[in-house]
Amino acid sequence: MSAPVAAPWPPRSDDAYRQQAEAVLGPALADRFAAVDLLVLDADGVLTSGAMYYGPRGEALKAFHSHDGLGLVMARVAGLKRAVLTGRDSAIVARRCAELRFDAVKLGRFDKLAALAEILQETGCAAGRTLYVGDDLIDVPAMDAVGLAVCVPAAPAEVRERCAWTTAASGGQGAVREVTDLVLKASGRYGLALTRLADQAWRPTPPELASDETGQNPPQEIQ
Repeated sequence: MSAPVAAPWPPRSDDAYRQQAEAVLGPALADRFAAVDLLVLDADGVLTSGAMYYGPRGEALKAFHSHDGLGLVMARVAGLKRAVLTGRDSAIVARRCAELRFDAVKLGRFDKLAALAEILQETGCAAGRTLYVGDDLIDVPAMDAVGLAVCVPAAPAEVRERCAWTTAASGGQGAVREVTDLVLKASGRYGLALTRLADQAWRPTPPELASDETGQNPPQEIQ
């Protein structure tokens, strides 16, 4: 009896993935997603649900979605730059960004337009090729300054009306993965990301995957 033939990997062509993106976005908006070089994400309400859990010593917990995490790894291995820009100075967010090797991290910044300028300088990316994902009014100045603004469904109407796209998934529940998949599929890089995920050299390292409970420290440098 012959051995089963392995299914091809990636399972679809770049053209097929592009068609998937166009089916969701339409051709014109898919072109705008395809032009993205840099993803800038708010934290609370985008990477998380926005819920804040406090203990006697202050903020104790935040919940992140593993699907968002893998999407951000896929974005990295496919060559996209990634940044976080949030109004809260959170050690928990800093830890998550270190695990995922973000290219720029701006915490405790209500001056989001100025912080965005710093991110663009640090990453070497152009504002016109930047996608910003936000969820509230504080994000509007930065959204207006980039080439593509995206929000989550819970965003106020004043935010949604300035955005080219509103995700179907909620913040902290796959919204970021929805965005990374659309960017990679529209730009023809989804297959590349799948191929590189199968290569050990591109995978996260054991310290990056270790939880706080192990007592291991997170990476000290954002690479």
